[in-house]
Amino acid sequence: MHELAVARGILVEVLEVAQEAGAERITAIELVSGDVSGMAEESLQFSFDMLSGGTPAEGAILRFRRAEDTITCGHCGEQSTASFPLSPECPHCGSPRLQVLGDQELYVASIEVEETDPGL
Repeated sequence: MHELAVARGILVEVLEVAQEAGAERITAIELVSGDVSGMAEESLQFSFDMLSGGTPAEGAILRFRRAEDTITCGHCGEQSTASFPLSPECPHCGSPRLQVLGDQELYVASIEVEETDPGL
C-alpha cells in the first residue's frame, strides 16, 4: 500500500512539471532513494503503471538510483554506511543509539519527456 501512495505523489509531481514544460509525453523518471528507504522498486513500478494509464506518463519507466546513507552512533560517535535492513545496534560499540543520515526518502531527480513540436 505504501508504494501506491508514493506512486500517486510521483505521478502528480511529474505531470505538473511536464505540463509546465510543454511536454507531450513522459518517457522515463529517475528516482533517488536511500539504501534504508525500504522501497520495493517492482511494486512502485506496478503501482505507477496502474495509476498513469491514460495520462502523458503512461508507459514511463522508473529508473532507480541508490544514495548512500550514513549511520552515526550517539554513544561512540562512529559513522558507518547504512544498509537495509538496519542493524539495531552500532557495529563499533553495540549501542542502540543510532541516527540515520542521508536520503531515507525517495525523490524525483529527473524526468525524460517528448516535447510537442511547436512547428506543427
